[in-house]
Amino acid sequence: MESLPLWLLAVVFVAGAAVIWIAGIQLSRTTDVLDARLHLGSALGGLIVLAVATNLPEIAITVSAGLSGSIEVAAGNILGGIALQTVVIAVLDAFGKRGKGVEPITYRAASLTLVLEAVVVVAVLAVVIAGSQLPPDLVVARLTPDVVLIALIWVVGLFLVQRASKGLPWHESGHAPDASPHASGHRTRKQDTTPMSTRKAVVVFAVSALATLVAGVVLERAGDAASSQIGLSGVLFGATVLALATSLPEISTGLQAVKQGDDNLAVSDIFGGNAFLPVLFLVATVLSGKAVLPQANASDVYLTALAALLTVVYAVGLVFRPRRRIIGMGVDSFVVVVMYLVGVAGLVAITLA
Repeated sequence: MESLPLWLLAVVFVAGAAVIWIAGIQLSRTTDVLDARLHLGSALGGLIVLAVATNLPEIAITVSAGLSGSIEVAAGNILGGIALQTVVIAVLDAFGKRGKGVEPITYRAASLTLVLEAVVVVAVLAVVIAGSQLPPDLVVARLTPDVVLIALIWVVGLFLVQRASKGLPWHESGHAPDASPHASGHRTRKQDTTPMSTRKAVVVFAVSALATLVAGVVLERAGDAASSQIGLSGVLFGATVLALATSLPEISTGLQAVKQGDDNLAVSDIFGGNAFLPVLFLVATVLSGKAVLPQANASDVYLTALAALLTVVYAVGLVFRPRRRIIGMGVDSFVVVVMYLVGVAGLVAITLA
């Protein structure tokens, strides 16, 4: 795609993003149907299926970047995607449910289970930072200890979250008083009134997944070529434009979930996806045969710290449950948006240094 003109690359990129938006909605819809028919949401395997389904664009981009050796783009997309998807909670807070007397999303969705999910995200990101300091030749059977530990923490986190969803030894099982109702599982949409057969749901899911994977590869290739032509670094492009494009499914399905009253599940899906994304470093390591995290540059470590910091802000918000709103969003969401904008400015300074 490097030979294509910039305007055509932009058209291809926008078209790929549109496919991801539409396919993401269909993935969420059919996953809910399969969840209800196969009872996936009540099983640990269901959480894994849902995490993979909602992050298919990132998986496609990581696989494409790993095979082509563009590790910088993959790292920037994964780490920048975590930071940006955390900001998606602020988008859901500001535009999901509006009106007089509407409480901020962390007030409505507060529970100890969500705080636990946030802790898992921070724990995974801490290993990412630690792994960036390991020697690059520490590769055994196309694996490194850091990516293996990340995968183990993610699996243990799934077990803990699944167990917490069944009840905690706290008052009201860890649910905050007068919060929105908490359903089990990680569904992002309520079932449609018109039933869909299981066979049709499987077909639509498979087609949507394939379309998302193809669109993800197109996004990575077109975006990489466009960023080279305009002189934008791979990590800055992956952390901003590419991360925004791959976050479209979370935005569309999250807004729908909040409007339907599934505040807890909307936030849970964001945290669950953020905890899963660093697991893709294992995929990139296996495909490239190189230690990915030790090759992380200053901007990658910077993005990791930014993502962890934004997650901590929401963890604190879930505990204190602020009611005050600023420009249509909760205080914690406002702080997250400001910190992210300042963080992007710092990222630009790093890449230009």
